[in-house]
Amino acid sequence: MNPHSLSWPTRAELREMLGIAAPVVFVQVGLQLMGLVDTLMVGRISADALGGVALGNFYFFNIAIFGMGTLMALDPVVSQAVGAGDEGAVRRGIQRGVLLSLLVSTLVAACFLASGPAFRLLQQPPEVVPLAHAYVQISTAGLPSFFAFVVLRQSLQAMLSIRPVLVAVLVANVANIALNWVLIFGHLGAPPLGVVGSAWSTAIARWVMLATLLWVGWPELRGHLTTSWREALRWRPLWNTVRLGAPIGFQWFFEAGAFALATLMFGWLGTVPLAGHEVALSLASLTFMVPVGFSVAAAALVGQAVGRGDMPSARRHAAGAWVLGVGFMAFSGLMMLLFPGVIAAWFTADHAVISIAAGLIAIAGVFQVFDGTQAVASGLARGTGDTKVPMLLHLFGFWGLGVPLAAVLGFRTPLAGKGIWWGLTLGLVVAAVLQAWRVQHRLRQDVARVVVEHPHG
Repeated sequence: MNPHSLSWPTRAELREMLGIAAPVVFVQVGLQLMGLVDTLMVGRISADALGGVALGNFYFFNIAIFGMGTLMALDPVVSQAVGAGDEGAVRRGIQRGVLLSLLVSTLVAACFLASGPAFRLLQQPPEVVPLAHAYVQISTAGLPSFFAFVVLRQSLQAMLSIRPVLVAVLVANVANIALNWVLIFGHLGAPPLGVVGSAWSTAIARWVMLATLLWVGWPELRGHLTTSWREALRWRPLWNTVRLGAPIGFQWFFEAGAFALATLMFGWLGTVPLAGHEVALSLASLTFMVPVGFSVAAAALVGQAVGRGDMPSARRHAAGAWVLGVGFMAFSGLMMLLFPGVIAAWFTADHAVISIAAGLIAIAGVFQVFDGTQAVASGLARGTGDTKVPMLLHLFGFWGLGVPLAAVLGFRTPLAGKGIWWGLTLGLVVAAVLQAWRVQHRLRQDVARVVVEHPHG
């Protein structure tokens, strides 16, 4: 057997990956739940309030995702430093991440302040725009805590410490539900604030999430956050960290932006097609959390293996992540192909919406394996410090092929909504195949540790 080919992981390595990926899946679902709970609770007030919060959350994550991706530079920097036993590099990487989170918060806040004109430019309903704009503006108060949480979460995951992250997300969700109950509906003597109350609840819950993470994770974080920050302030390593992370941010933005544009396209087709699209997309987003969990685990384990110079272990972890992550997506895809109508009926009782959603869920069943493939490949690429080429492959797959095909098939053929999804599916298939090829090609070589710092002198 070629020593540079991927090989089957040991049982211990599979258990280790499952032990990391499983709680990460719960963390991802927990982060999504905060926005979902806001939407469900505000929906009891009025349809306009429901639309305002849904649109506000849509804007929040599609703008913030670039900053989140940029901070993923910590995956290779911290995990490889941990693998190499370089505590100084771990400390400086985390400190630089905190500094960059403040910069990212400022840039995203500027985009949030312009949300009103953006909604009007996208021709959103006039009665919903003021509510969504207010929701986004108030959400700005939670941005520093949100991005600082991303930094510390990635750092702890790179050190294979997941429990503090899981506890923080659970506590934040409980806080968000309680605060929503008080501020949206005006309980315990508080005035009923509706959408504004929901926004403040989520912003406060994000600060609670950061505080909880610091409290529970302090034994691992203390030595990195309480020592001198002077080295972390050096300009060149900070800039190198941005150069490493920005392509990840763009890669995530390209993917999220393609599906965001698809949502707008469905809005142009009408209310019922849009509702069917939202059902199918919600389901696909939920199953996607599983390969994301294996992507995070793979980034940490492969990064640590690269850091200690153990490429055979990196290759075994890569194979294990693909088998487990893509294997789950193959199972979920089969269920979607076999029972699309039954699954659609879980989400709505409207027969017209069920009909459209069922057709889209069947298409989602086709792309599940490829979605899992590209998700795991992205984590493996981050673990090795490969960020620029994956960004270009995503740009080509989603925007060079997927979006143009979606527009043509959706509006120039009888396929309509199904055409939009088939276009994105073809783009996703191409992106997944290219990402998988890139990762396998890279792992067949000896990968050097990522260096963001220039040696003194």
